[in-house]
Amino acid sequence: MSGLAISVDDYLYYVDDALDSMVAIVSELGDELASTQPPIPGANSAYAILTHCLGVMEYWAGCVVAGRTIQRDRDAEFVASGPVAPLVARARVARQQLARDVESLDPSAPARGWVRSEDAELPYASTQSGALFHVYEELAQHRGQMEVGRDALLATRE
Repeated sequence: MSGLAISVDDYLYYVDDALDSMVAIVSELGDELASTQPPIPGANSAYAILTHCLGVMEYWAGCVVAGRTIQRDRDAEFVASGPVAPLVARARVARQQLARDVESLDPSAPARGWVRSEDAELPYASTQSGALFHVYEELAQHRGQMEVGRDALLATRE
């Protein structure tokens, strides 16, 4: 069986679609609502979710794929809040960094950087392309959560 091949440009198209939607949601919600948890048990604010997704991109593409040394406080991502404009700017910078991180992609090669021990045995930690698919998986999943959270927040404002 041959491997699945996707071009870097195609991959970045799908990442852009998800990331642009997430940025649009926090922008639509504005400074107050973007940092507000929706009225759904266990839900995170749109601000926190986007912050987490930027951390996912940094770790899985920057560290695991590109081998860059990074600093990440995963727990802090889920309680992050603040004004939207700097977060949107961070998302734009993160997207540019992602493009640089995948320039030297060797799809079937193992990670170039450190993989957390709790992730080491998972399929997406075994190859660089697996790590990138995990980035997209996280963006797509959390985009949906942000859409539901946004809808719930806006419904309470009506």
